[in-house]
Amino acid sequence: MPCLFAMFAGMFPRIADLFLWIARPAMFSTAFKGSWFWPALGIIFLPLTTLFYVFMYTPGIGLRGWDWLWIGMAVVLDIGHWGHTAWTNRQAIPGYTATPSAPSTPSA
Repeated sequence: MPCLFAMFAGMFPRIADLFLWIARPAMFSTAFKGSWFWPALGIIFLPLTTLFYVFMYTPGIGLRGWDWLWIGMAVVLDIGHWGHTAWTNRQAIPGYTATPSAPSTPSA
């Protein structure tokens, strides 16, 4: 079952965040000090980072050492997702004009 959740979280981090928040509300309330605002923003904008933060957070200690490496990697993956989405849909941006390709010259 944990392997299934890991695969599920890798493909759908927002749904995994919501599922974890409903199944283990104590993990979210401990990690975010009882606030609902920061986890909600995290689920909307940085879902994988929020998921990693909740998993890595140790009550009474917080994050330390190598935990920050995993959080940093999750941030990079989340921002990479946003960048890839923007790059893929760049033609939908108003005023976008594609750069014309250079004409090929026949070789003699």
